Amino acid sequence: MSRKLKVGIVGTGNIFRSAHEPLLFGHPEIELVAVCDLVVAKAQRVATELEIKHVYSDYQELLRQHADLDFIDICTSNLHHSEIAVAALEAGMHVFCEKPDAINPEEAERMAHAAEKSGKLLLTMRNNRFRPAVQFLKKYVSAGHAGEIYTGRCGWLRRRGIPGKGGWFTTKALSGGGPLIDLGVHFIDVAIWLMGNPRPVSVVGATYSKFANTSISDSVNSKFGESQAEGTFDVEDLATGFIRFDNGATLQVEFSWASNIEEERNFVELRGTKSGFSFDKGLLKIFTEIEGTLCDIVPKLPKDGHGHAEYLQHFIDCVHGRDKPIMQPIDGVHMIKLLSALYESARTGNEVKL
Repeated sequence: MSRKLKVGIVGTGNIFRSAHEPLLFGHPEIELVAVCDLVVAKAQRVATELEIKHVYSDYQELLRQHADLDFIDICTSNLHHSEIAVAALEAGMHVFCEKPDAINPEEAERMAHAAEKSGKLLLTMRNNRFRPAVQFLKKYVSAGHAGEIYTGRCGWLRRRGIPGKGGWFTTKALSGGGPLIDLGVHFIDVAIWLMGNPRPVSVVGATYSKFANTSISDSVNSKFGESQAEGTFDVEDLATGFIRFDNGATLQVEFSWASNIEEERNFVELRGTKSGFSFDKGLLKIFTEIEGTLCDIVPKLPKDGHGHAEYLQHFIDCVHGRDKPIMQPIDGVHMIKLLSALYESARTGNEVKL
């Protein structure tokens, strides 16, 4: 076992408590040194429960007081991802950051440049790459079993699952947008990764906001964020789009927090010349032909998880030099440029070229 990594936590909301804390707390290679939250009472609660000595309401003070930290774990609202990441990288610390990378391409580029200049590791959450089915598919596709992947679609659709309504999730200045930037980053990333990372060359997008006044919820995901009864709702609750890549491939996308559908689902469906596949609500099916016969294959895989712990462990392994990063900061820049282009297309009603 390698030495313990000293860690500072910035942001103690639901994503930290549900997805980061279970791996970090009690990890034999992690020492939780300091915790920060704008609401210092929340940080104090976490510090008491996890036996963390130092509590802050200002991340800059945390960085000043703990220059020997190995990495910062960022779980704040989207707006603050880039500024905290850049400050930590400039202070000589590695950075693990929740998705999305930033709220606009300029801030994503600042993060990438800071990582390059510092020589430190910057990794942004892409947990779905570590789900068992996605790991299997990456090997399956890389071995050539799918042939040429030329089109597909992906999405995450909720019937009623608006997170933190009226809070930062639904305030564009803090979040950068609605379900497209919140959920789209997950499965657009998986689809493009499985397609072999082609580069987007043009997009057409559309956004809708039809459920700002609903109070109904049927999704556990609506518990993320903190609702504010008289708060802001100036983002979309549904986004659709069409992406064209430099190799001629295409991808349809659809992401919603609220929509009149049967039930919540997230999925990636890609079609290749040798086989296609659908990963829908945690179930993987492969569609192919064997000896002149059409066949459906259902691989027996480990119980599906969401990959958060595996991705955080990957980050720890990379810091210790046991593994190489599964993504680079430039990948985050490309993702935010793509999402921004879809928003711009929705705003103007025109195709946007990248």
